[in-house]
Order: sequence, then structure tokens, then C-alpha cells
Amino acid sequence: MKTYSMKQSELAKKWFVVDADGVVLGRLASIIANRLRGKHKATFTPHMDCGDYIVVVNAAKVKLTGRKAENERFYWHTGHPGGVKDRTMGEILGGRFPERVVMKAVERMVPRGPLGRQQMSNLKVYPGPDHPHAAQQPQPLDVAGMNAKNKRVA
Repeated sequence: MKTYSMKQSELAKKWFVVDADGVVLGRLASIIANRLRGKHKATFTPHMDCGDYIVVVNAAKVKLTGRKAENERFYWHTGHPGGVKDRTMGEILGGRFPERVVMKAVERMVPRGPLGRQQMSNLKVYPGPDHPHAAQQPQPLDVAGMNAKNKRVA
């Protein structure tokens, strides 16, 4: 039996919209990363971008378990001596760009390199309930309904 390898002409990408309201961040990110890579398809080919387009809405309302909102920190360097800065995940979610928390969580689950960057370009994240991709007719993907643990009540 030969291993199946998909060709560029056989790609069939779909659009999905995910509502992140009340969904646990890590579970949401792992499902999105699998969909972006195309691992949910029987025709998965590791060296090709065969995943789907994912639109995430309500990214500002994603939930964190435990004390991650206070303890998890994002670090960056300004380029100046002593320029290491940090911000907690809770500060980012309450700040100007809360969608970056979801983007970073998914980015760390996708392979590094040119293919991973190409797959990350298929992810569109918006902090509010509306998005400009209605013309693509995205189908809803109910991440909260897949497993009872995906939705955080309190």
C-alpha cells in the first residue's frame, strides 16, 4: 500500500468560524492548530498547507483555568540595556489587543518555519463578535460543544 500524498491541485480548503466566548484557551488553541494543519482530514500531507481557514470571534472573552491570568507572563525586549518587559495574560486580555493571546497560543502549537507561518496566515482572530469574512460563508465550528471541559462556566 502506497502512502497518499496530496497535490496542490487537490486542495479543498473550507472556512470555519469559532466563537471563543467562555471557551478554555488551551483547548481552543489545540483544536484550531489541528484544523490549521489539516490533521483532521484523511488526506493530511505533512509538507503541505492542507488545513482550513479559521475565523475566531469573541477572542477577548476566552477563559483561562487556574491562576494563569495572574501568573502567566509574556516577555519581550526593547533592545535597550535592561529593557526586558513583561505583561500578565490577564493584562493583555483586558488591554488593547486581547486577540494576541489566542494568536500566540495557536502559534506555539503550529510548527516553526515557513510552512507554520503560511498556516498561521489562515487564522483570523477578532476580539468582538463581528468579522469581515461573511462573503466566504464560513461554517460554524462548535468548539464548546465538542467536550464538556472545553467550556468554562465560572
